[in-house]
Amino acid sequence: MTAPASLTVDLNALSHNFHALEAVSGVPVHPVVKANAYGLGAVPVARRLLAEGARTFFVARTDEAVALREALGAGPTIYVLDGCVGDAAAALKAADVRPILNHGDQIASWNAAGGGACGLQIDTGMNRLGFRPDDAPEPFTGLELVMSHLSCADDPAEPMNRRQRDAFANVSGRYPDALKSFANSGGCFLGPDHVFDAVRPGICLYGGGPEGRPDDRLKAVATLTAEVLQIRDLPAGESVGYSRGFIADRPRRIATCGAGYADGVFRSSSPNGQVWIAGALRPLLGRVSMDVIAVDVTGVEVSVGDSVELFGANRPVDDAAMAAGTLSYELLTSIGNRCERRYLGQA
Repeated sequence: MTAPASLTVDLNALSHNFHALEAVSGVPVHPVVKANAYGLGAVPVARRLLAEGARTFFVARTDEAVALREALGAGPTIYVLDGCVGDAAAALKAADVRPILNHGDQIASWNAAGGGACGLQIDTGMNRLGFRPDDAPEPFTGLELVMSHLSCADDPAEPMNRRQRDAFANVSGRYPDALKSFANSGGCFLGPDHVFDAVRPGICLYGGGPEGRPDDRLKAVATLTAEVLQIRDLPAGESVGYSRGFIADRPRRIATCGAGYADGVFRSSSPNGQVWIAGALRPLLGRVSMDVIAVDVTGVEVSVGDSVELFGANRPVDDAAMAAGTLSYELLTSIGNRCERRYLGQA
């Protein structure tokens, strides 16, 4: 029995985006597969990217890294962005996973556990994780990678990009034997002086544009669909959904579809949200419920059991996110667990 809402992940489109990012950056692509590959499934995503030539992956948490190592086996390099947190050193070593060390206590913890291959993060302006440039440590044994993170890469005109780039170039020069990684998804498109030795894209792998809007160079990877459960005629003056969120000014035809905020359709998607159905974009009507949405299908041929696309190739994830007042990152990572997952192009 299938679920009314389902997520289809096109691994062939993922492969296209991976190679497109290789082409635009001109350096190796080290995929970010944290948060279950932005909600799309870290194991099938990483396995396909491994087959496409990826050899280094980034996650955020130790548990994510351990699970990914079990799935991928020996060979690929896996970094944990959180670093060596608490007593994680033993688990990291057992899984042959490398921490990105973010402050002096993490270096001490890693060295106390025997040290070994690791990365180092320099905070060039994000003020999140990492050493400030003036506090960056001297080179030490086991340091394989030095990285930083852009805070404004989705805005190519933002001067902060250049300031961060110059700060990173200056401090990373202290570590001549370490790989340099600076650019995230947006950074891949900022030009050759921003990419250094390797890039770490996330959202662009999964179909989101580098500037928070659709980009023709990238293909849609995730398609969230729902099934039409019921169709009804709505007389003028009657309302739809909770709190009478929509009142018909004229007769309408309404399709009730089996996806709601429990599946990842944000309540804020109404009143500006749209879905693709019967070859066109049609507006949502009324409040988004936990399990269903209402779609205006006045004047088009729609039947019970038809599929509506909440986002995908016809309704780009960036557009759907903008209508909900959020970002594609949040939309993808909020897809509900009860959505059936389907993978295209899986070996």
